[in-house]
Amino acid sequence: MLIKLINKNKLIVDEFIFQCCIGKNGITNNKIEGDFKTPKGKFNLGDLFYKYKKDVKESNLNKKKIKKNMGWCNNINSKNYNKLIKISKNEKYEKIFRKDYKYDLMIPIEYNFKKVIPNKGSAIFLHITKNYKGTAGCIALSKKDFLIMIKILDKKNQILIS
Repeated sequence: MLIKLINKNKLIVDEFIFQCCIGKNGITNNKIEGDFKTPKGKFNLGDLFYKYKKDVKESNLNKKKIKKNMGWCNNINSKNYNKLIKISKNEKYEKIFRKDYKYDLMIPIEYNFKKVIPNKGSAIFLHITKNYKGTAGCIALSKKDFLIMIKILDKKNQILIS
């Protein structure tokens, strides 16, 4: 299934149109780590990460339970850049197990994944928002809409950001 971001605040999944928000500095063809922009292009989606099992029972996606030691490496000088890691004090990372709600449900957008280029952007996710304020480069939607979306998606999803 192809998910389409049709503008900075509309995401189409099947026949559903969801309100969303993107990077607070818009969309770019030239993503740089820390620029608060969402990368333009067509990308595969990764596994569904979840904090609470009850939220994902009706989804057919591959699932990963979020654990307290999970992080996403955003250290541009690391061999682990833009990869899921076990957190350590020796590595710079985005924490996946958070005190807020944003990553209670999260799907990595596989941007800069296969041939990882340092400083081209990391930790680009579909995740949850309550206020639709601009993100650091991710695409976020309400929990209610996220729960609908994960029921529709299958294991071969792609997202088109244009």
